Amino acid sequence: MSYSLQLYTLRNAIQEDLPGTIKKVAEIGFTQVEPYNFVATAKELGAALKENGLTAPSGHAPLLSQDQDEIFTAAKDLGISTVIDPFLPAEHWQNAEDIQATAAKLNAAAKKGAGYGIRVGYHNHAWELESIIDGQTALEYFESLLDPELVLEVDTYWVAVGGQDPVDILTKLGDRVKFIHIKDGPLNRDNKAQQPAGQGKVPVMDVIAAAKSLEVGVVEFDDYSGDIFDGIAQSLAFLDSNTAAEGANA
Repeated sequence: MSYSLQLYTLRNAIQEDLPGTIKKVAEIGFTQVEPYNFVATAKELGAALKENGLTAPSGHAPLLSQDQDEIFTAAKDLGISTVIDPFLPAEHWQNAEDIQATAAKLNAAAKKGAGYGIRVGYHNHAWELESIIDGQTALEYFESLLDPELVLEVDTYWVAVGGQDPVDILTKLGDRVKFIHIKDGPLNRDNKAQQPAGQGKVPVMDVIAAAKSLEVGVVEFDDYSGDIFDGIAQSLAFLDSNTAAEGANA
């Protein structure tokens, strides 16, 4: 298991100076990133990643609303091996029929992705946990409809905001979960109140331990009231020191 950074965290800095921002990410100590909306910036982003020795094992792209061939081609160019659909609004998660339709579309996207050698995944927000279908969360119901090759990236903060226990949900979803978003804070929808890992209400290391098939833990802030580069540095330092401590105790 390794750590990465969701570049959406730094979207404002990236708009101003993409190469300089990627350089800073490497200087902080990240070796991996998770790009978003990467079709638009593929060439510049690819050059910046190469220059700074960074890789992008996963990336976010709207597979269900944009040209999939274009997305998979850009992903291949960037070395992204898992493309994750980041967002479907709450109205898609309120009944079984809509969730079945979404699962079918994602299963079809995964078949297309396989032709490029790329795996497909989905990333949740709070509403997939707030909606209950047949006695289980919409996210769990959705997972049961996905083809075996599909993966989930569980945003553990939004699971908690959605009223569920992230450790419990990760345990239930099992081996399907290959990525998680690591974020912390007061467990509410005030994104600016989010905090570096280990400083809020999420039991971060318990959450990581609950994801038994985890490949990458992805640090993310939806927003932050402080200096965002300092915030991601604090998160990485917490994760590195606790991972090292756990390794020493193993």
